[in-house]
Amino acid sequence: MQPIFVGDVQGCSEELAELVARARAAYGEGFELWLVGDLINRGPGNLAVLREVRALVDAGRARCVLGNHEIGLLLTAAGLRERKPLDSFVDVLGAPDAGDWLSWLRKRPLLETGQLGGQRFAMVHASVHPDWSLAELERRARRVEARLAAEDPREAAALLAADPGRDPDRDLLGRLTQARSVTRAGGWSSELPGGELEPWHQRWSARGHDYCVVYGHWALQGLHVEPRLRGLDTGCVHHGRGREGALTAWIPDPSQPAPFDVPDGRFWHIPARRMYYQAP
Repeated sequence: MQPIFVGDVQGCSEELAELVARARAAYGEGFELWLVGDLINRGPGNLAVLREVRALVDAGRARCVLGNHEIGLLLTAAGLRERKPLDSFVDVLGAPDAGDWLSWLRKRPLLETGQLGGQRFAMVHASVHPDWSLAELERRARRVEARLAAEDPREAAALLAADPGRDPDRDLLGRLTQARSVTRAGGWSSELPGGELEPWHQRWSARGHDYCVVYGHWALQGLHVEPRLRGLDTGCVHHGRGREGALTAWIPDPSQPAPFDVPDGRFWHIPARRMYYQAP
């Protein structure tokens, strides 16, 4: 089975459809998508993206993790966040089966793990704690996932509403879905690096971990290819904001012993069809 890792889709349904068609042309039914989260928001085709991905997940042909925009949708639906001017997920909230979609999203993981060749890896939306082993990361992430996926949605709402300074699970939810930088004291920030803020992956790489990380979330950084790291957000939905946007996929060779090594040119770039929104 050929794994295909996909960057932030953000409601760009036409580009996702083109990528899936290209995968089918190249591999028939022998591929599996691994999506780094932010399936929705800012783009116009949120429901179309969710339907495409859910059908593939149900068929055992895709995996996806939650991103900050899925968390934003859950917060908005729970009345914990005001809808923002650039939010485009009204098609999801207004759908007759909105409750089913919200339940399905709550039950998506925050972390997927696997192995390519001889290299273990984690897939998250934004970042991992620079100091944690893969086992520690998985143990903590599974606890947060269980709270978010609780049968009683009020338990999930309580987690979402919690103070990250008082609830380590809420703090971890933020780190996995929002962080770009880390502080010297071990905290995290969604802000860009600068001053006392260091890129999370720079600190992580310095620790010499025995696993690799695939992530998204950082469109301004763009495609990030380093040993043991693949950052795949190339800003498909940001097309027209002074740059060309694209939906990027990484297609590693699973027969290689170390697919996360560099150099690596095994990427597809699906150009954005148009400008999707105008930033204020």
